[in-house]
Amino acid sequence: MQIDFGYELIYEFPQPTPMLLMLNVHQSRAADLATPDAMITSPDVPVTTYLDRFGNLCTRLVAPAGQFRVSATGMIRDTGLPDLVPYYAEQHPIEDLPEDTLKYLLGSRYCETDELSNIAWGMFGHIPGGWPRVQAICDWVHNHITFNYAHTRPTKTALQTYQEGNGVCRDYAHLALTLCRCLNIPARYCTGYLWEYYPAGTGPTAEHPHDFAGWLEAFIGGTWHCFDPRNNEPRRGRILIGRGRDATDVAITNTFGPNKLTNFTVWTREHLA
Repeated sequence: MQIDFGYELIYEFPQPTPMLLMLNVHQSRAADLATPDAMITSPDVPVTTYLDRFGNLCTRLVAPAGQFRVSATGMIRDTGLPDLVPYYAEQHPIEDLPEDTLKYLLGSRYCETDELSNIAWGMFGHIPGGWPRVQAICDWVHNHITFNYAHTRPTKTALQTYQEGNGVCRDYAHLALTLCRCLNIPARYCTGYLWEYYPAGTGPTAEHPHDFAGWLEAFIGGTWHCFDPRNNEPRRGRILIGRGRDATDVAITNTFGPNKLTNFTVWTREHLA
């Protein structure tokens, strides 16, 4: 299948303001793009791109004073298959883990492994390592956290999500991946588009509009596997934008000055020839 996707962000800036943006499809999916997701700015400004240390494609620009619009549309080829469920993926002893996975065992800005370690071992330490343990964590997070846009905030951490019992997909992912790290399973945060964003038969509403999605990848069975504690069931049409230790590393925009975001629109739909 082919999936159309895109976004539109509109800002108001009181003065020229530097920005860093992470809005392009990840390089690991670049070969699948049928139509590149080239960024368009209005007014038109010079942009430069670079790859960060996690392999994410980033854009630098200086937004002018006044209204500033950033948008893109693209089309990507996708199998249309749901997320793989790695039932038999085993957990690796730490001494056998590849070196590039080790940073995903450590605490990070939104993931307080030191605060949640005893809790994690108490709840999940008895469950066999590998897929059963990661899935048990996702089951628990899915069942005990209530999805609510009104109860999230940019500074919310995994520990606060655990304590407050609510949040959005980003908060679900932060809590689940932190619990994985506490149990010696490398886990990293992912963000991107999700074509099958809503359960079958439902769709976006004014209260729950389409948005970028957050999920996690856990290193088990010799490779990285996708887990989505918010939905907690295999979904189709996952289009990766960025990976990192947590949402700090994959922020879709960083603005270095005062601003107001006046419009935020994200969409995906099956391309019908």
